[in-house]
Amino acid sequence: MRFHCGESMTAIDTYVPLAQAIEKMGYAGFVVPDSLIYPQASDQEYLYTKDGGREFLENKPFIESFILATMILTATTKLEVTSNVIKLPVRQPLYSAKLATSVAAMSGNRFNFGVGLSVWPEDYVAMGVDFAKRGKRLDECIEIVRGLSKGGYFEYHGEFYDLPAAKLNPVPTAPLPILIGGHADLALKRAAHNDGFMYAGGGAGQLAPLLEKIAAFRAEAGTTDRPFRIFATEISGEGGITIDTVRRMEDLGVTDMPVIFRNVYAVEEDRQPLQDKIDAHARFADEVIAKV
Repeated sequence: MRFHCGESMTAIDTYVPLAQAIEKMGYAGFVVPDSLIYPQASDQEYLYTKDGGREFLENKPFIESFILATMILTATTKLEVTSNVIKLPVRQPLYSAKLATSVAAMSGNRFNFGVGLSVWPEDYVAMGVDFAKRGKRLDECIEIVRGLSKGGYFEYHGEFYDLPAAKLNPVPTAPLPILIGGHADLALKRAAHNDGFMYAGGGAGQLAPLLEKIAAFRAEAGTTDRPFRIFATEISGEGGITIDTVRRMEDLGVTDMPVIFRNVYAVEEDRQPLQDKIDAHARFADEVIAKV
C-alpha cells in the first residue's frame, strides 16, 4: 500500500512545507483536487456531501491543479503528485496534454493524471462547452492526451475534436498514467480501459462492488495484464484510520490510499495550524504506515 496526503482547500502556504514533511515520513505522494469556479447559484446537488450541498467551497482557496502539482513536485524529490481529478472535458485537450506532459517530464515521471467529469453544468457553461455527451467528450480528450503524451506525431479525428498531425516536446520518458474518477458504470468501464481508478471515499463496503465491476470490465476489455492502480481516499473519523482499515482495503486490491485528517467538507474556513497537520500525518506514519 502506498499512502498519499489528501490535504486540500487550505491556506496556500501550507502545501510546500507539508509536502516536504510527509516526504520525510515515508508517504508516497500528494493528491490535488480540481475546481474551476464557484457559481453564485446552482440547482445541482453535490454527490459527496450528505445533504448534497456545496457551501463548503465558499471562500476556500483552490489553486489551479497543474500549478499546485508543479509547486509540490519542484519542492520534493520523491513524492508523486496525482490529480484527483482534473475536470478534463471542460478543458481543451491539446492544452491539457501540454500541461500534463510538461509536469510529468519536468518531475521525472512523478505525475499521475487523474481525470473525470465535472458534475456541475455551470463549469461547462463558463468554459463554453456543451454539457450534453460529456462522457463521449471525455473519452476523446483521454485519447488525445494519451496519444500526444507518447511523443512523435499524433492526429485525431473524432466527433468533438479534429487534430492534424502534431507532436509535443518534452514528453515524459515513461507512459503518462491516466486514472479515472467517478462511480457510475460508464466511469468504471472507462477506468478499466485506462491505468487506474480513483475512489472518492465511502468505505470498503461501498467500494467492493465497484471493484468487482471494474474487474469484469477489465476482463471484457482484455486489460487484466496491464498495471492498474486503485486509489481509495480515507477521511479520518471518530475511530481514525486504523491498520484494520488499511488491511480491508488491501484485501480488496487497493494500491494507494490518500488520507485526510480533518473534515474537508466543513463550511467554515480551515484554520488548522500547519504544525497540527504535520503532527497528524506523523502520528499516522508511526502508528499505521510503519506497521503495515
